[in-house]
Amino acid sequence: MLLWIVLIVLVLALFGFGFTMHVLWYVAAVLLVLWVIGFFMRGRMGSGRSAGSRR
Repeated sequence: MLLWIVLIVLVLALFGFGFTMHVLWYVAAVLLVLWVIGFFMRGRMGSGRSAGSRR
């Protein structure tokens, strides 16, 4: 009986870990897309220096 309980807990833990990793892949993909968009948008806005920093 104890073996079944340990097996069920192990399966649930691995399922939860796998589901979490699956969701984290989607989060990482979204963040990568946002980073790339921000990278290209910053390049179009100029050199990144503010007008007050020129001497």
